[in-house]
Amino acid sequence: MRGEVDLVLFDLDGTLIDSAPDLAGAANDLRERHGLPPLPEAQLRPMAGAGARGMIGVAFGVVPGDERYEDLRDTFLGLYESRMLRNTLVFAEVEPVLGALEEAGLRWGVVTNKAMRFTAPITTALGLHGRAAVVIGGDSTPHAKPHPEPLREAARRSGVPTSRSVYIGDDRRDILAGSAAGMATAAAAWGYLGTGETVEAWGATIVLERPADLLNWLGLA
Repeated sequence: MRGEVDLVLFDLDGTLIDSAPDLAGAANDLRERHGLPPLPEAQLRPMAGAGARGMIGVAFGVVPGDERYEDLRDTFLGLYESRMLRNTLVFAEVEPVLGALEEAGLRWGVVTNKAMRFTAPITTALGLHGRAAVVIGGDSTPHAKPHPEPLREAARRSGVPTSRSVYIGDDRRDILAGSAAGMATAAAAWGYLGTGETVEAWGATIVLERPADLLNWLGLA
């Protein structure tokens, strides 16, 4: 695949970085404000990739459209912003993969539904922002994933055709967005994955069990 791919794009939460401890922590901070006991991180972790929607859904059983949702979401986001770098780290097995891509002359970038209010400081603090060819947040285009526009915008800014790009993510909407954008897609099986369908059912070009599998697929290992 090396000769067919010029741009490798990653989802952020659950793919490049493990932000679940801080997302779950903010959810439990919010539960505490409502007089509720904390939930185990393991209960919240699978839905960390869905951000505020996922955390509020697990922590309160409230979904978008419920009358309590917007107030809970806004408070959650404020709590999360105050602690979003407390325990969040780049996945240990991802860092050498990024280094290998750079050594091979392959550009990589980030496309996430996380708003740039959070994405920019997190990627900067973790040493990713300056290395990435492009960083697209959930509010960088008029649409968020699973719409393909964020991925198309990343390719445009990078000057690479979508047909020569691959998108890696840990949620079915990542695979839907990448496919609709005309990219190869890779499912990150080490990520949060949500609930419901198995990762194999998403229809990705390939399922990566661990980050190093990307290098094998690209012919770099």
